[in-house]
Amino acid sequence: MTQRGFAQLQQELDMLKTVKRPQIIQAIADARAHGDLKENAEYHAAREQQGFVEARIRDLEAKLSQAHVIDITLIAHTGKVIFGATIKLLNINNDMEVSYQIVCEDEADFKIGKISVSSPIARALIGKEEGQVISIETPGGVQEYEILEVLHL
Repeated sequence: MTQRGFAQLQQELDMLKTVKRPQIIQAIADARAHGDLKENAEYHAAREQQGFVEARIRDLEAKLSQAHVIDITLIAHTGKVIFGATIKLLNINNDMEVSYQIVCEDEADFKIGKISVSSPIARALIGKEEGQVISIETPGGVQEYEILEVLHL
């Protein structure tokens, strides 16, 4: 994953541990104070939320412990599309320029131009070079793109 993605996951983990977990513990304590736990909806909701938060914490800890952080700026620029690179493309079908950064699944957000390394577009781009034309099968039909520039930002 990229350094930015690692930092975002670390920030989320810290927030869950230092903010959400104590809030949930307090909510459970408050609900217990109301008496009978069998019919206490607040207690059951807080316990369910606690389960979700604890599962997310375990998930994030596992991902972060196994992460391979890649700083794309330290990799020599060869003009080849690699993980972490930002690619400027020209859609040959409609002459529109688009730009995508290839990131891990956890960082992907198509709205801001970050595509998952396992997406069809990224799979078609990986290993290609500046100037090449590629065809990508999309739900709307085959799209052809020319790779204008590969950036290591």
